[in-house]
Amino acid sequence: MPRIRLYPSGKDVDCSSGDTVLAALEKGGYALPNNCRAGACGECKVKVRSGEFDQGMVLDMALSEAERRDGFGLMCMAKPISDVLEIEWGTDDAQPKLFPPRGNVYYVVTDKRPRTPRIVEITLRPLGQGVRYWPGQNMMIGDERAGAPPRCYSIANAPRADGEISFHVTRVDDGATSRWLHDTVAVGDQLRLAGPYGTFIGDPSVDTPVLCLAAGSGLAPILALTEAALRRNYRPPVALVFSAQTAADVYCQGLMAWWAARHRRFRFIATLTREQRDGFKSGRIPAILPALYPDLSAHSVFVAGTPAFVDDCVAAVKALGARSAQIHTEGYFAHTGPAPIPSARLAPA
Repeated sequence: MPRIRLYPSGKDVDCSSGDTVLAALEKGGYALPNNCRAGACGECKVKVRSGEFDQGMVLDMALSEAERRDGFGLMCMAKPISDVLEIEWGTDDAQPKLFPPRGNVYYVVTDKRPRTPRIVEITLRPLGQGVRYWPGQNMMIGDERAGAPPRCYSIANAPRADGEISFHVTRVDDGATSRWLHDTVAVGDQLRLAGPYGTFIGDPSVDTPVLCLAAGSGLAPILALTEAALRRNYRPPVALVFSAQTAADVYCQGLMAWWAARHRRFRFIATLTREQRDGFKSGRIPAILPALYPDLSAHSVFVAGTPAFVDDCVAAVKALGARSAQIHTEGYFAHTGPAPIPSARLAPA
């Protein structure tokens, strides 16, 4: 069985037949950054020090020709083809941080309701033992037989004793899986899930003011993170700024009001980009942020939404003093079929 060796710690992780490097590390409990899991975003890019691997299919924008020549690879698609594949990742101790993902976990749809004209909330409970996950992580949902390829959706709530989880699914006109979840999946159906995945979890040991920025269904992982923080009586201020096109696209306002009433240091702000309404800010988050938070040097910042939204918000918070180490992002990439590239084969060092 091939092994993945982490440099500089020297820790080894077994890689089962057919598993990618990312999957093997997750099964071992290691939090390698990742997002799209389809070779499109570049979050899981690492330097391979020695060994041979099949890179599979990835997008050029995520892994350039120059990066491939320099020995970099995308671990969400890479599969080792040598006995040992050594990658530069982790710290000297490289302690596991994640719960190993599980496959073929069955849940029953217990509720389904529209939250906006394009977002539906789907709530599920496990038939057996539910998955253990960190707030901010996601699950793979789909049904190939129904023409719905498995896709990752963020869990919208903190872990609960009964294992209940919910998802906020944006309808994508050319997205087979989102259309299936909107139009076909019904209350009472059984769904097969896999996970948890993702590293949008921050650092539980950090004790700083928190600023969360979200747009659309990017609110889902932000809700899970915020709920978990408030549940454990997180002492520093927690603010959630949500961007929507119109007032009809702002959802979870009741939950936000309840949180604000129960937790004095929680603040919710909604801003509209295509209309002006009483009770809402007006404008995109990067434009209104300086007046709200002129100094973010002491904040931890969490951003979730489309890649363009995430990029613009990251640039804005950095301009206000936020440190890169304290910025955590989750960008929702469209799942398109990547073009194949030749296998990358590195000679042993």
